[in-house]
Amino acid sequence: MPSLERLLRLVDLEIPAAIALRERLHAIPETGFSEFHTAELVAEAMPVECTRVAKTGLLARIGGPRGVLVRAELDGLAVPEETGAPFASANGCMHACGHDVHLAALVALTRAAHLLRDGLPAPFVAVCQPSEERHPSGAVALLAEPELAQGFDAVVAAHLHPLIAWGSVGVEPGAVNAAADAAEIVVTGEGGHGAYPHLATDPVLALAQTVVALHTLVGRRIDPTHAATLTVGRLEAGTAENVIPAQARAWATLRALDATDQAALRTAVVSTVESVAAAHGCTATVRFTKSDPPLVNDETLARLAAELAPAAGLRVAPPWRSCGGDDFAHLNRLGPALMAFVGLRDAPGFRPRPLHHPEFLPPAESVRLVARAQALAYFAGARSAHGTERSF
Repeated sequence: MPSLERLLRLVDLEIPAAIALRERLHAIPETGFSEFHTAELVAEAMPVECTRVAKTGLLARIGGPRGVLVRAELDGLAVPEETGAPFASANGCMHACGHDVHLAALVALTRAAHLLRDGLPAPFVAVCQPSEERHPSGAVALLAEPELAQGFDAVVAAHLHPLIAWGSVGVEPGAVNAAADAAEIVVTGEGGHGAYPHLATDPVLALAQTVVALHTLVGRRIDPTHAATLTVGRLEAGTAENVIPAQARAWATLRALDATDQAALRTAVVSTVESVAAAHGCTATVRFTKSDPPLVNDETLARLAAELAPAAGLRVAPPWRSCGGDDFAHLNRLGPALMAFVGLRDAPGFRPRPLHHPEFLPPAESVRLVARAQALAYFAGARSAHGTERSF
């Protein structure tokens, strides 16, 4: 596969500059649809002029129409950073999910692809997507852009993950991330004095019982061989310890790798919330924000990526799936999709921390590994489009 090897050699030459770019990006994280400075830094580093898409997004094209779309994410999280890194953010936000690494890697790959533009196996399209971390989805916004309307031979991405071993890449076929919904639950009763609970209808008690009941749903409503989860992560009620409020609220996330299971969970949540509230003399409502469908890796792309992984200096990770969610799943409407997960576990200099943790800090070398995973995913897309018998 001389073309892949040549592309990777060119990528390696770009890595020092990409690491420096990563540090600059890490220091100025911005949340969804406000990534103006981030996009400016990325655009300045790109070898071709970028087209603005989805408000703050960028699209860079090398070659003709269609081709393979390679995506990275622009946004950070509203998480105050606690890494202590010399390039740590001080603005109350943080790149706690590796998006700074993904962006820098994609810049390195795009610059290498531009140098190799006459020898590329398929047109190369880089997209830097806004607002992956929160609703509304930046991926959905991309779908409305005329520049992407023609579709692509393949749509690929790479994402760091601390549960996969360093030096490995996860390219499992089928559903690898879950459908994800947010639910806002409002329980309404009648307020009163904490000393006279019999004269009130306590929504806090009703909500507490609701939370317990909700956490039994997956174990009793979903096939135990199917992956699903439901977590109540936020509660809000009252203003003083001796006042029974009139309302109590909770926010939950529900996720499943199977879309049918996700629909069943939504129905069960509504039934449970309404029934438990009624049993305590209260009323309740549930409002869902439906976000992402399951992220499904194309079988052919996954197989070809696994075949290409050794040429990129990466091992294929054991079968791996998670109930994490990613709006990259929406881009499957543009063509066959592949998300490659790049391992961080036991990486030199990496303190084991989960995604979205205030101390999550991938090492500098992860920029090179992500760029290599993006490259092998791009070549898998090109090979799939042109037939598996063609050698790249």
